[in-house]
Amino acid sequence: MKQIAIIGASGYTGAQVTALIEAESSLAVYGLYVSENSLDKGKALHSLYPQYSHLSYALQPLSETAKNQIVSDCDAVVLATDHAVSLHLAAWFFAKGVAVFDLSGAYRFSDQSQYPKWYGFEHAYPEALSQAVYGLAEWNAESIKNAKLIAVPGCYPTASLLALKPLADLMTPTLPVINAVSGVTGAGRKAQLHTSFCEVSLTPYGVLGHRHQPEIATHLGQEVIFTPHLGNFKRGILATITVSLKAGTTAQEIEQAYRKYEDSPLIHVKQNEFPKVDDVAHTANCHLGWKFDPDTGYIVVGSAIDNLMKGASSQALQCIKIHFGL
Repeated sequence: MKQIAIIGASGYTGAQVTALIEAESSLAVYGLYVSENSLDKGKALHSLYPQYSHLSYALQPLSETAKNQIVSDCDAVVLATDHAVSLHLAAWFFAKGVAVFDLSGAYRFSDQSQYPKWYGFEHAYPEALSQAVYGLAEWNAESIKNAKLIAVPGCYPTASLLALKPLADLMTPTLPVINAVSGVTGAGRKAQLHTSFCEVSLTPYGVLGHRHQPEIATHLGQEVIFTPHLGNFKRGILATITVSLKAGTTAQEIEQAYRKYEDSPLIHVKQNEFPKVDDVAHTANCHLGWKFDPDTGYIVVGSAIDNLMKGASSQALQCIKIHFGL
């Protein structure tokens, strides 16, 4: 049984991944950790999340002693921490030989020059970064198996890339246009006025400047126009994506491209039928729907995931199981 420590366990994704790991017979939750100055240290997880009443774990402070004990006893750590925190923790645990599954953006770009622009820090660990792999589970399984540092993709990039990557060889140079809406849990658990449920009204944000745009473009291999929106629902993402395809492309070729997912039990693809958030909320699934206009050469693809599940925690679980051959 693989022992997994979860750091940043008081947040939405940290709590969710704890529940998922607890439910796996081949995995065990070694311990839950928060920063030493967290107001949540010492609390039981179920006191923050009553839906996890079956989980009796307490949130422990991540002291130096605790870190060294994790290295001694654990097979892996999950980092559900801020980018600037994961930056240092991932490199430290990686150097100690522990498998790291990082839910932040601190290792999603192999190009160091991206980090000052999009995350506001210089990347201080080129050795760890050079060996990190992108944990898009359905596409990078072989790399995930062999790597010790896995950067779990962002929620918007997961929804977008699962829709777009099968079409990569059919696209024209015209930039795909991605309009995506996320529930408010995507903003995290910290109280902020603009993400307070009563204050949220459907609106775009981060227009032509959101850090998930270069993440999508990097791992697609083509620039995109990406506009995120905040919706007044708790969890889920719906992306509607418009793509120009090469002249002469047929619906049969598109159907063949999406057969990539025939052996992927979490990806469900339908032609001329579009998904909705309720189809995927609280699941690890991605639902894709597409419609093609042969007269214009444009395809519209809908992609729905749960941002806390396939967009974070359940994809981390996929990566853990792939890595350990479970």
